[in-house]
Amino acid sequence: MAGAINAVPGFALQPSAQQVPTATNYITDFNFLNQYLPDTYEKEFERYGNRTISSFLRMVGAEMPSNSDMIKWAEQGRLHIKYTKCGTAAAAAADTATFQINDTGSPAFGGSNQPAIRVGATVFIQKNDGAAVNKGVVTVAPTAGNLQFTVAFYEAGGYAGAGGGAVGDEDFTVFIYGSEFEKGSAGMSGSLEADDEIFSNNPIILKDNYSVNGSDMAQIGWVEVSTENGATGHLWYLKSEHETRLRFDDYLETAMIESVPAEAASGAVAAGLVGSEGIFYTVNNRGNVYAGGNPTTLADFDTIIQRLDKQGAIEENVLFLNRQFSFDIDDMLAAQNSYGAGGTSYGLFDNDEEMALNLGFSGFRRGYDFYKTDWKYLNDPTMRGGLSSVAGSGSVNGLLVPAGSTTVYDQVLGKNAKRPFLHVRYRASETEDRRYKTWITGSAGGAATSDIDSMQVNFLSERAVCTMGANNFVIFNA
Repeated sequence: MAGAINAVPGFALQPSAQQVPTATNYITDFNFLNQYLPDTYEKEFERYGNRTISSFLRMVGAEMPSNSDMIKWAEQGRLHIKYTKCGTAAAAAADTATFQINDTGSPAFGGSNQPAIRVGATVFIQKNDGAAVNKGVVTVAPTAGNLQFTVAFYEAGGYAGAGGGAVGDEDFTVFIYGSEFEKGSAGMSGSLEADDEIFSNNPIILKDNYSVNGSDMAQIGWVEVSTENGATGHLWYLKSEHETRLRFDDYLETAMIESVPAEAASGAVAAGLVGSEGIFYTVNNRGNVYAGGNPTTLADFDTIIQRLDKQGAIEENVLFLNRQFSFDIDDMLAAQNSYGAGGTSYGLFDNDEEMALNLGFSGFRRGYDFYKTDWKYLNDPTMRGGLSSVAGSGSVNGLLVPAGSTTVYDQVLGKNAKRPFLHVRYRASETEDRRYKTWITGSAGGAATSDIDSMQVNFLSERAVCTMGANNFVIFNA
């Protein structure tokens, strides 16, 4: 009979982030009316351990300044030409055949944008069901107004298809593998323009503050408090101020992960807000999506590898996983004889096993190098941890992030530049740096900006995340 863990004790969803009157925001459980001195622990017990979750972008991201409301970059398109939805009405065994391209161009064919098939190009033609294969040379090229081209086949048997089709069908795949011309003939007619895609993102402004009155700043508590960054003391307001700072640090990361652009006619747009494209949004819309459960077998994982083969084929990749997905990977690898006996790799860490383990990573190789680590954000019950994992719930089990950098055309620099696949751009100029601003207002705690008997610590950042080469990322949805 299967057991079950007791429901109690559970976890408090809001253990410390309460909005309470500042006059009572310190320990008041003890007073001089107590007849006997209580036996008190002088230090606060950290029942939730280290509660911060801002580690993801620190490990995989970089930060660099930006001086605009919009960040734009160009990503290279494919180098070679392939159309997968072609049709023909050619009869079987015909020496030549006319095909029509029924793919949707990006941008759509028309005007100056026409198919990239030219006279003299040699093409590989396969029926999409695998029933027919031909090779030929293009004798008539398509145009923007006429997406048909003619091919003379190299095979003596001519067209290998069964015939009886129509040019409007989507039965054939055609790709160019070279060219051939007669002796003394003219050169290739026309040239091909590089195919770049332009992407952009908007920075958002994040703010927070902590306020305490001057009297409470002088209040000394019975218990020494400490925070995740090592600060300690008996002044309770110090704890709340540090927790505000740590919470803001976390929000700087989670906002970059979860942000979505404001849609037209939305309430956010009406309020004057634009939103931003966070990592999850970008990968769900431009990257690879694995849904319906975690890959738990090598066959499942191989489908991911085969997809990566068709993208940038980045040699090293990092898997950020929730606990269950991490267990699933462990179980998958444990079933393989090679794991732990030559199947483990630490290339990203200069083959230093100790370095990888100290950072919480373990590596394995299957076609490419993969390094997995538990992602605290996906496990934290006050954030994504514990969310419903049914299909369509929006629950995320993990994220695959390519390691290293990619080459993009930087619109600001006006040239190609190396950029990490994942990085943060923050607003900055010669006179204003908005990466992480903090300042104190009021008349307490050393501030002298007003006659209000309080200290207010203010936090501000303006930033956006750039997810470049999203086609190399994989998001694992429920």
